[in-house]
Amino acid sequence: MSETGLKVFDETLQLTHTWLKDLMQRLDWDSRQSAYAALRAVLHALRDRMPVDEAAQLGAQLPMLIRGFYYEGWHPAHKPTKERHLPQFLDHVGRELRRDGNFDPEPVVEAVFELLADRISVGEIDDIKGLLPAELKALWPA
Repeated sequence: MSETGLKVFDETLQLTHTWLKDLMQRLDWDSRQSAYAALRAVLHALRDRMPVDEAAQLGAQLPMLIRGFYYEGWHPAHKPTKERHLPQFLDHVGRELRRDGNFDPEPVVEAVFELLADRISVGEIDDIKGLLPAELKALWPA
């Protein structure tokens, strides 16, 4: 039986649950809400750090529901941000995470980067990593 009455919505809902469950396992968390907050925070920090065209290319590969919260609140005219160092990027993630709890942002970023590396095309991940300074690249899986 359909949850929403629309196959496309049911499929993206299921795929989003799969992504969140995967992230929960990577972080050893039992809260889907926390996993959502972590995914959203890292995606926003990454999106805001990339040029608009590259941010859109990543967005195109995300499941529809995740794509929606990826673009939530985005103002592309002011991007990319000038976060050149790891502490600035982690602070960006940490500010969003504080709304949902007290989490150490570095392992959260690493887990989300692992998730993206497993679920987004290798070419797109290479493009993203090519835009990042070495200290941010180091958080991606080898």
